[in-house]
Amino acid sequence: MKRIVYYIAICLAGLSASSCSKFDNYKAPDQTLQGTVTDVVTGKPLQTEVTGDNTAGTRIKLIETSWSATATPQFLGSKMDGTWINTKIFEGTYKISVEGAFVPLVQTTPVAIDNSKTVNVSGGTTTVDFAVEPFLRVEWVGEPVLNPNGTITASYKITRGTGNALFQQNITDAMLFVNGTKYVGNWNYDTRWSAKTTYTGNGANALLGTTQTITTPATLPTKRELYVRIGARIAYGANIYNYNEVKIVNVP
Repeated sequence: MKRIVYYIAICLAGLSASSCSKFDNYKAPDQTLQGTVTDVVTGKPLQTEVTGDNTAGTRIKLIETSWSATATPQFLGSKMDGTWINTKIFEGTYKISVEGAFVPLVQTTPVAIDNSKTVNVSGGTTTVDFAVEPFLRVEWVGEPVLNPNGTITASYKITRGTGNALFQQNITDAMLFVNGTKYVGNWNYDTRWSAKTTYTGNGANALLGTTQTITTPATLPTKRELYVRIGARIAYGANIYNYNEVKIVNVP
């Protein structure tokens, strides 16, 4: 009886292996898809933030149309410097667009617009770049200053990144983000050292293009590097920040 059970088990194992070899025979994803999201006017990479679930910051939307015309979208997160890469993509044809704190490439109202790109991904590495109109441009004015009392003062200016009136909503706030690592932004900052300026209604409009300053609210820890940047956002959609570049402040 034991011998019969043994042979049955062997047969079932063989059938299982045969089944796997028959249906699980797709080529592993071995393609690299990469690119950069830039400001269409300045040509500079669009600064953003990194979030673990790709729900904020700049994200890349992929639809593998060679698999299905109604394939479920995949989302890739951009790095903070506007570049993005994924080294495990299946060969195929993809409809690609990007989403973030800029004029949407795909719109349904008031007029249907679709500036996504259809790309054949094959041959190893495929590069797809996008030039966008950011809602706001946030620029450093000089370098962040470490004050004698152990705080940091940052100077900056904000301008509109698009002339499209549909995306010129009021600025809601500007914030100096401070963190102990280079991953600094709305999803990664230390509340003890960061500071926010909040605007009511159209109060920030008169400040556009002028130099503004903001100072951390507390004395910073000594003998370490701190990473700082400014973010500003408008009252639109998911209220995602536009950013300037990350700066390092050495606190002796």
